[in-house]
Amino acid sequence: MGKPTVLVTREIPRDGIALLEEHFTVETNADDHPYTPEELARRAAGKDALVTLLTDKITDALLSACPTLKIVANVAVGYDNIDVPAARKRGVYVTNTPGVLTDATADFAFTLLLAATRRIGEADRFVRAGRFDGWQMMGFHGGDIAGRTLGIAGFGRIGQAVAQRARGFGLHVIYSDERPVSAEIENAFGARYVDKTTLVRESDFLSLHVPYLPTTHHYLSTAEFAAMKHSAYIVNTSRGPVVDEAALAHALKTGEIRGAGLDVFEREPSVHPDLIGLDNVTLAPHIASATVETRKKMALIAAENVVAALHGSVPPNSLEH
Repeated sequence: MGKPTVLVTREIPRDGIALLEEHFTVETNADDHPYTPEELARRAAGKDALVTLLTDKITDALLSACPTLKIVANVAVGYDNIDVPAARKRGVYVTNTPGVLTDATADFAFTLLLAATRRIGEADRFVRAGRFDGWQMMGFHGGDIAGRTLGIAGFGRIGQAVAQRARGFGLHVIYSDERPVSAEIENAFGARYVDKTTLVRESDFLSLHVPYLPTTHHYLSTAEFAAMKHSAYIVNTSRGPVVDEAALAHALKTGEIRGAGLDVFEREPSVHPDLIGLDNVTLAPHIASATVETRKKMALIAAENVVAALHGSVPPNSLEH
């Protein structure tokens, strides 16, 4: 009997590939293009494991066509690209990479908050265009941070890490989630639980860290933007469809809110055309976890999950449902 076979659907750090190659026969995606559904199905056929990214849609039909699969190891925290109930029905493990990207993502949420508030992208474009001809008292006024209120939607690992950073900036923290965390955790981060309506109304900065579920689709849309302060900013490092991009573009153009920082988009890789031309939104290409150290750890965790599953153990990051 030959070695078990693993398909790695996109380019990942070499450390993860090397660990897999110690144990299995590994097929990789040489040019890192996203597989079409048909190509993914063809390449996945007969494999024992898939190492996937968010660009891969692991559907019921795909799982049905790949009866040899034992695990789908997603190199991400989120897993809305995978039909988890269908995998469970077939006895296929689904794993993710939680915890390891918490700090990198929280850091980047603050990067976007600061960039949007202080108009860094706009100022950068101004200088590169050769328009900077000397200091101006009235040039590129942004907003203050200290003493304002940061709202956090979703108070899991990353939301709490953002709250921790907020303390150093002198921000008041409020949060909303399905239920409050313990008083001990609230006290540790100086955070106060509020309902969504209050979160939207009181936040000077609103950072989104909710998972993408049917209940969080368009978590922020027309009604929420209308209820926000005109001076408010939003930051999204969770999932694109959590924000209604058309409604956001309208809110930014009309001054319903002052600015936004986005790392994810509703129909990636497409960005709503009305956002592209706006100076008061900072756009990033889904890079919140993109540090050398973090991406290496993500790849290794995914590989370790595969090693465990194909050696007959429960993977350490198996999802519970």
